[in-house]
Amino acid sequence: MFSIMKKIINSNEAPPPIGPYSHSVMAEGKLLFVSGQIPFDKNGNLVGNEIISQTHQSIKNIKAIVEEAGGELSNVVKTTVLLNDMANFTKMNEVYEQYFGESKPARAAYQVARLPKDVLVEIEAIACL
Repeated sequence: MFSIMKKIINSNEAPPPIGPYSHSVMAEGKLLFVSGQIPFDKNGNLVGNEIISQTHQSIKNIKAIVEEAGGELSNVVKTTVLLNDMANFTKMNEVYEQYFGESKPARAAYQVARLPKDVLVEIEAIACL
């Protein structure tokens, strides 16, 4: 039977999960799988009502979780961006580039019918530490 070593990592600097999941799971001590982050602050309050502020907060939450695991945003190798409307894609990209700059992880972006709490964006990430 194959067994992997995994560790649950949560951050006090990101909002508490709104369901039965962890902020992230570290697998084999090097791969960090970060759950989708929506634009709530660490107190659980929605940040902003437009795509720019919501993208900033979603990435800040990812940053806090990756740092809690001992890494930084440059360790992120893959993201998935979920948008409620692809019309927000360009503005989301402008914010996204401010955080990932030259490290540019692989990425997929999708428009979805609805996101939790009716937010405009949700971003998940995989980091290699």
